[in-house]
Amino acid sequence: MNYGNLLVPPNKKIKLSDYDPGFTGKYKSKKEAQKKLSADLEKLAGLQDVLYAQDTYALLLIFQAMDAAGKDGIIKHIMSGVNPQGCQVFAFKAPSQEELDHDFLWRNMKALPERGRIGIFNRSYYEEVLVVRVHPEILMGQRIPPIEKKDKDIWKHRYEDINNVERYLTRNGIVILKFFLNVSKKEQKNRFLDRINQPEKNWKFAFGDIQERDRWNDYMEAYEDMFNATSTEWAPWHIIPADAKWFARAAIADIISDKLKSLDLRYPEVSDTHKKELLKAKKILESEG
Repeated sequence: MNYGNLLVPPNKKIKLSDYDPGFTGKYKSKKEAQKKLSADLEKLAGLQDVLYAQDTYALLLIFQAMDAAGKDGIIKHIMSGVNPQGCQVFAFKAPSQEELDHDFLWRNMKALPERGRIGIFNRSYYEEVLVVRVHPEILMGQRIPPIEKKDKDIWKHRYEDINNVERYLTRNGIVILKFFLNVSKKEQKNRFLDRINQPEKNWKFAFGDIQERDRWNDYMEAYEDMFNATSTEWAPWHIIPADAKWFARAAIADIISDKLKSLDLRYPEVSDTHKKELLKAKKILESEG
């Protein structure tokens, strides 16, 4: 399925309101999407094996969203079929004291996937132009030079820094896919109520989630500016409709598997010397009683 309509086109301005959180594409049913998801997960497992063996590229998946959009569930479902030895997941919450003593990209950069592996960022350095922008008090508490805190172009500068770093990473073989799970405010309300009404889900809810919900419009403005500034040819954003979890999972799995296929991954070629050694080893093993 073509998901080009979910892509934020580089060098063009978009309006987040033009992206429907309830969109479900051409799927006729949830069952049809789940069937496609299963097929893509099977392909993804095979592609991951070649990615690991080739040891040339790494894949970095970045997930951003409002609360209750389904990041954890999507990561769990999509990565369920891959080899855990070749996959790393990092969730970035409020920075520690050590992390505050470094530049804003440091904690993410040291968590980058090695060649041959898939790295997943559950939230990322983009929090520095989202939650930090919506909550200026966080910026004031950061240990950056005072002149930077007062600079009206600080977000523009951070966008530039992010774009430059992502370009550097892609030139070095780290393929970046960025996903925003676009959940509607109405659906978020329903999921919050579900977490409150079901005791086994109470742990997922914090009152601070309601306080962040009050800043919904501020977040939407910050997200929109972020998309327009950081969706690039080398690391574009995908705005994934997330009201229907089954569609979001199917779409993301499809996009990931298509990206890996486009890399023309191949198992390493075996030298003539190695081939002779294989034949010799085969004869030895077959001659054993």
